[in-house]
Amino acid sequence: MFKSFLLISLVFSNLVCSQAMGEEWLDDFASRVKAKTAKQRVPGYLFAFIEEGKPAKMVVSGKTANNGTAISPQTVFRLASVSKTFTSILMAKMVDENKLSWQTPVKKMTNEYSFDNSKDLQLSHIVGQSSGFSPNAYDNLIEANYPVKRVLSMLTDLKPLCTPGECYTYQNTLFGVIEEYFQENNTSYGQQLEAEVLRPLNMKGASVGREGLQASNSWAKPHVAIAKNKWRSVKVNEDYYRFSPAAGVNASGADMVKWVGALLGEQPNVIGPQIIDQVTQPRVKTKREMHRRLWQRYLKDAHYGLGWRVYDFDGHKLNYHGGWVKGYRAAVAFAPDQKVGYFMLMNAESNLINDFTADFWASYFEHYDAQQKLISVAP
Repeated sequence: MFKSFLLISLVFSNLVCSQAMGEEWLDDFASRVKAKTAKQRVPGYLFAFIEEGKPAKMVVSGKTANNGTAISPQTVFRLASVSKTFTSILMAKMVDENKLSWQTPVKKMTNEYSFDNSKDLQLSHIVGQSSGFSPNAYDNLIEANYPVKRVLSMLTDLKPLCTPGECYTYQNTLFGVIEEYFQENNTSYGQQLEAEVLRPLNMKGASVGREGLQASNSWAKPHVAIAKNKWRSVKVNEDYYRFSPAAGVNASGADMVKWVGALLGEQPNVIGPQIIDQVTQPRVKTKREMHRRLWQRYLKDAHYGLGWRVYDFDGHKLNYHGGWVKGYRAAVAFAPDQKVGYFMLMNAESNLINDFTADFWASYFEHYDAQQKLISVAP
């Protein structure tokens, strides 16, 4: 049996070694992860399985860097595009409080950009990835460190591929509008996320921006592949941090346990069920997701909601998002009907994370369905 699990108390944040998990499917999954990451010599990772109202089960492995310290549940990672799940909840809270509407026109969110090229563009189209602009428009300019205002100005000259809301067109640059909105209201995305989400959920290690990451007591250094199964540590780029609502959030494993727990309904005073329902309603179909390697055998349907991918995973609803920036990978998902969740953080650009996420949910649902059958035939 795989022995490296930790139990995390969601109340006291105590860490205790688990000697007997009682869940062979999870032990088997952890063993597969251990073997495959060892073969690729992945520098470090952690993942956790969370059930509503129970201590989370976490596996931690590797170091922050070759000459670094051991990764722990308090080690902070970049979340990359998993940040969009935080942005969706933050904006949904603002909508719930009548500070904004999902139908708020984008050109009313900022005085500096008219977006006359897309007059019907609304807040929901930004967060829901249905703006109509060509997918990943001007991501190359983000990576070339173009100023946010210049990138957004160029975006206002781009001809849309479709009417907003009609097609799925994944973006990062357009999320800069949300940061501009906060700045024009004398605050920032980071300040609002801290006040409305991170602090109320007691996510002590979470932050927004490069400075927040590097100020952490323990943070995982980014690694890129330089040869097969060989990795090199690189510096942390500022690029996508400048579009923080798209990819600017940092968090530790302990923080992510609290985040997923809240998504499962454990903190309704902070994130109410109506908030979660809003952001996980299927909105625009994502056909390409149906052909992802390993996933395609399980996916029956795939949509994007508001900051979340919404899947029919072999008959079960699954809300998911992945993240990838230079040197980091991240994934988070939860099954609302079963009240369980999962996340994985890596300080390396390994595609294994995609396979692991599909493998995890296939294993879990197989276990869950088998248990349900046993219950149904019990006398």
